[in-house]
Amino acid sequence: MSTDSCPMPKKAEEAPSCPMPKKAEETPSCPMPKKEESCPIKKVEEPTSCPVKKVEEPASCPVKKVEKKPEFPPGCPMHKKDDLNQLNMIPELTQQQQADQTVDLPTERVVSSIPKAKGSESKWEYPSPQQFYNALRRKGWETPEDEIETMVDIHNFLNEEAWLEVLKWESKYKCDCVEDPYLSKFQGRPQDITPKAKWHSLFGAPKPFDRHDWYISRCGQSRRYVIDYYEAPEDVPGVPVFHLDVRPALDDAESMMIRFKEAAKIKWDQWFPTVEKTT
Repeated sequence: MSTDSCPMPKKAEEAPSCPMPKKAEETPSCPMPKKEESCPIKKVEEPTSCPVKKVEEPASCPVKKVEKKPEFPPGCPMHKKDDLNQLNMIPELTQQQQADQTVDLPTERVVSSIPKAKGSESKWEYPSPQQFYNALRRKGWETPEDEIETMVDIHNFLNEEAWLEVLKWESKYKCDCVEDPYLSKFQGRPQDITPKAKWHSLFGAPKPFDRHDWYISRCGQSRRYVIDYYEAPEDVPGVPVFHLDVRPALDDAESMMIRFKEAAKIKWDQWFPTVEKTT
């Protein structure tokens, strides 16, 4: 799966503008005798740089940014489409250790429960901890090597939950065939905020730290699903909590109608909760 789904903290607020001292006011005239060519009272020199350091803004991943940038550029270092895997639009992941790596990370990949092709038993595979770490380093991020395996577990768990939500939506579509849906391809788009997420953020809601577009194939049709990944408040200190907003993209009339019906059902249940009868 894509490693772009890495969870991130909220952006640090930028420091206010630099509190530069004002110039010392000059005396209207020099109190020295006229023979002096210039006033001996020197102006207060302005500092050459701001004495208050700006807070560095973290990007979308919950790992610390490398202060000294590595040789590879941050962000996606690939420029040629021929170098990308067309199923997920990311370069092939290497299992090779970094030169300065001190912890041996596993190279075994976990097989997901998400079908990869029509009429096949093949499933999507998650990146190994070593591949995950290499992907973070390639994008210009540094994280403690002993935390990588935990991050991979979270990454895999979120994708499994996303697939379960996709199946719930797929059950609402009319389909005459008996074909099971499968994930044909996906793409990470963390920089592209969805209209729904942007709208909620106008009212103070936090923005998602990641976004995926999944393409689901079924009965000869392909549907795009949008997944927003949110970081939620912790129930237990130190235990991260996440929230997924999975829904069909509004690419066709049927998807629009299904989204409308689901939103109406949620509101109806909120306004008119069903009272369970007790015996």
